[in-house]
Amino acid sequence: MTTTLPHSGPAPHSGPAPHAPAVPSVGALVRQVRSGAYGPDPAHERVSVAFTTSQAVRHHGRAGGYRNEVLSLRLAAAVGSCAVEPRSLPAAALDDCAGASVAELLDHPLLPVRIAALDAYLMHVRPHTPEHGARPHVVPRGDSLHRSRSRARAVVDLLPASGPRRVLVVGVVNSLLEQLRARGIGYVPCDLKGGATEWGEPVRTDAPAELAHCDAILASGMTLGNGSFQPLLDHAARTGTPLVMFAQTGSAVLPRFLGAGVSAVSAEPYPFFWLDGGPGVIHRYGGSR
Repeated sequence: MTTTLPHSGPAPHSGPAPHAPAVPSVGALVRQVRSGAYGPDPAHERVSVAFTTSQAVRHHGRAGGYRNEVLSLRLAAAVGSCAVEPRSLPAAALDDCAGASVAELLDHPLLPVRIAALDAYLMHVRPHTPEHGARPHVVPRGDSLHRSRSRARAVVDLLPASGPRRVLVVGVVNSLLEQLRARGIGYVPCDLKGGATEWGEPVRTDAPAELAHCDAILASGMTLGNGSFQPLLDHAARTGTPLVMFAQTGSAVLPRFLGAGVSAVSAEPYPFFWLDGGPGVIHRYGGSR
């Protein structure tokens, strides 16, 4: 497996206007894709390569570590990704994906496969370029902790400039919490795994139960892959609460929800910042700064 697959280039298709209407759910987005709203028929677009990337992390100076595993699918020059729980993806899933059409994979029984396929398709037809609303932001070279902190600053900058009082953080990343603490912004850490933050704070496990107590949401794209995204989107759309997504999972999917509840996206397609120490780019959408 290589870790140097290129970013997707401009899609070689003529089709609808770059800014298709915002959609209220992942299901509605899939229906748009199937109907041709984004151009090429997904039944005619085939995944050539399926692979997983596994990572174990323990930053120097941090008390704990963690594991990541990501499923990625190659469609032409594009790579779509979805994080999974480590060791949870059946080995046969890769065989299911390689050579299959996007349309077939959008019906796959595993949600992470469906999300990775949707992400690959949208990366193919709506790559992260200024023409599609993306603003590139360089994450500088350095060790993994330095780059994690640099990314965290870029993500937190997408919160409202006026500064929320209490942010619900869904998908705990200690560098993000560190950045919120440095700015004097309160937060509620939430993750399905539970546990505690670097500062000993208990991590809540029921994000919807905390929504009413927070005036902004900062959520991982992993919510797409575990099925917990929709309640966050519905709440933000109903109440006007700012919803900022930081996304390796579904980096090309989440910008489609701008204007439908999502207020900003930090999109980070494969290869991710933790794969090497050189400079890299994340792509920011929306936000007030």
